[in-house]
Amino acid sequence: MLLVAGVGLLVACAGEPEQTPDAPATGQPGGQARTAPVQADAQGGQGEGTSLPSLALDTLDGTRFDLAAMRGEWVVVNFWATWCAPCLKEIPDLSALHDARADLTVIGLAYEDIEPQDMREFLVRVPASYPIAIIDPYAAAPAGDFATPRGLPMTYLIAPDGSVARRFLGPVTSEEINQAIDEHVAG
Repeated sequence: MLLVAGVGLLVACAGEPEQTPDAPATGQPGGQARTAPVQADAQGGQGEGTSLPSLALDTLDGTRFDLAAMRGEWVVVNFWATWCAPCLKEIPDLSALHDARADLTVIGLAYEDIEPQDMREFLVRVPASYPIAIIDPYAAAPAGDFATPRGLPMTYLIAPDGSVARRFLGPVTSEEINQAIDEHVAG
């Protein structure tokens, strides 16, 4: 089972995001992010996780990140890994987005088996201006109410009310996130 999950992560990270029934292609060329409207499941949750997902964890800088405390602003929850080239390409753009919008916070969830000191050394070479937390890929529930990522990168856009506004499987840009915010506000 772990081998199959690992191969799925490698395939999604290495190129075109994987096709899944609940994550249809946006029709955008060039391997751009796949988006999926978040659909409620039988329990009223949102397919992956709940309608108001929880996430509380310690970040590498020693602070505590609590998604519930972020109500009132947009939050970008980005699952990534140091070995994932598309993930690394996102970091400067997500940092710029995090720095540019006072109403938005990015949290990076490093989904890999890595020691904190090794991650700190990596972040010296590839800096991120937003908080980073290491998520144990072998844990039964790796990150609060968020499901195990189907591929990397996997990004969730959380609305100011705490609900999942959009999820992106595959690389995503700040432009796509800003567009998703505008659509959610208009919608």
